[in-house]
Amino acid sequence: MSSTTGRATPDVAIQSRPIYGWALHDGFIVTKRHLLQIPRVPELLFFSLVQPVIFVLLFAYVFGGAIPVPGGGSYREYLIPGVFGQTVAFAAAGVTVGLSEDMHKGIIDRFRSLPMASSGVLLGRSFADLLRTVLVLVVLSLTGLLVGWGIHSSVPEALAGYGILLLFGYAMIWVGAWIGLRMPSPEVANTAGLAWLFPVTFLSNAFVPIEGMPGWLQVVAEWNPISAVVLSARRLFGNPTGLPGDSFPMTHPEFYAVLSTLVLLVIFIPLSVRTYRRATSK
Repeated sequence: MSSTTGRATPDVAIQSRPIYGWALHDGFIVTKRHLLQIPRVPELLFFSLVQPVIFVLLFAYVFGGAIPVPGGGSYREYLIPGVFGQTVAFAAAGVTVGLSEDMHKGIIDRFRSLPMASSGVLLGRSFADLLRTVLVLVVLSLTGLLVGWGIHSSVPEALAGYGILLLFGYAMIWVGAWIGLRMPSPEVANTAGLAWLFPVTFLSNAFVPIEGMPGWLQVVAEWNPISAVVLSARRLFGNPTGLPGDSFPMTHPEFYAVLSTLVLLVIFIPLSVRTYRRATSK
């Protein structure tokens, strides 16, 4: 191709649209960016691994002998799926703070200047946090084996248990993303990211049997999605379940866990993307 001056100008290669869409393509690129931060800032991963391990050791050795499991069974085997449930729920806190920091450090402004799908930023962040959650669950599983936990079911059932945990964790990541995008500063996001998680996780069957709670609180705990996720993991891992009760979430925990998780995804994925677009359009 020639210009008016007679010089030859090189052809500009135009990138074709990926068959799976720009959002996923850009999301994978952003995921790679976040994963590259792990070797550069290993403290981020280290402290995300230390906290759940401390919970395992604390409850297993300090409170383990004082908390009986209704119906029999080892409290340590009852405990570990509860720690799994708390850990995947707390993935929301990490993305809350991380997104708020990116918004206020100008990183999101750099993404805005690039020809990329706006939803790819959130997809990439969610994929990266999900992969970190997988690694944390691996470390927790090894820690659980050391303190006396074990899987007493088939491989497909165990994989289904981990699948429900990770699916719920992915939904919680999107909840945390929405909260982080609405926070005015990283300091506020740090508080807001944890303030609601502690009551939500402790008002469940994660650490203590529901039967010991007051009657009105038992109803709240039974319908808490975390209780269904944890009970599903216990059943699929072949661990003690206690006496979960006869409410619908406790008699059909796998169904209720998946259903409530899908509802969270349907609500918070579009809500987070819309909030992100509003925040970056100012």
